[in-house]
Amino acid sequence: MNKLTGIQGTSVIGMIHVEALPGTPRSKKIFRDVVEKAKREAMIYLNAGVDAVMIENMHDAPYLNKNVGPEITASMTIIAREIRQILEGVPCGIQILAGANKEALAVAKVAQLNFIRAEGFVFAHVADEGVFESCAGELLRYRKQIEADHVLIFTDIKKKHSSHSITADTDISETAKAAEFFLSDGVIITGTSTGSEAEIEEIKHVKESVRSIPVLVGSGVTLDNVGDYSRVSDALIVGSYFKKNGFWENELDIERVERMMDKVNRYRVR
Repeated sequence: MNKLTGIQGTSVIGMIHVEALPGTPRSKKIFRDVVEKAKREAMIYLNAGVDAVMIENMHDAPYLNKNVGPEITASMTIIAREIRQILEGVPCGIQILAGANKEALAVAKVAQLNFIRAEGFVFAHVADEGVFESCAGELLRYRKQIEADHVLIFTDIKKKHSSHSITADTDISETAKAAEFFLSDGVIITGTSTGSEAEIEEIKHVKESVRSIPVLVGSGVTLDNVGDYSRVSDALIVGSYFKKNGFWENELDIERVERMMDKVNRYRVR
């Protein structure tokens, strides 16, 4: 039984990439329109039977390093609350780029979300925003402080868009075990960039290394490989494939979402 969704088998987490938020370089739309688009995408996911949904400020590039302004936290709180009301009973989560994990926890607490995706949980790495130091100790203490222990923290390890040369002598399985020891609620395996495939063998090794937490695939899931990933993981975070032509910046494609869920559901009944 899946810890996040309560279903038997691998869960699908659909991404809502909210439009550029106020104060960011690409912001052009009235905030009300940003909210309405996010709500429409939530309804698409609901109608297609997607198991869980996660919102992310993907259009806010270039991102700040573990720091966002209060306008971003406020905007994400409003969007998260609106989506929570639409998706009553469906697990919802949030990621605030880049590495704004405490802000994500605060939003999740207030908007009654179920989980966050956190960067830089264990071990340092160099991302395109700069150097990321590990944050597990500080983040979990903050979760305790705001009484948000019910909010799961899924953590990227050896994450995409990053250099891991400074931890090259620590393989991904050892990194996963460190995340588990530092009380991660689940580890996320990605490819090298948005939309790129995670390596099946790496996922298998990580799955064998951790004892009590789920393993999630964080990039590169498509209709063609969803069966392979379903056999080796507990949840699939799908963003790019669900968009028109499989590109993350495009509009959500209802037919792609429905085809993916039809295939996943067929695997579940085998």
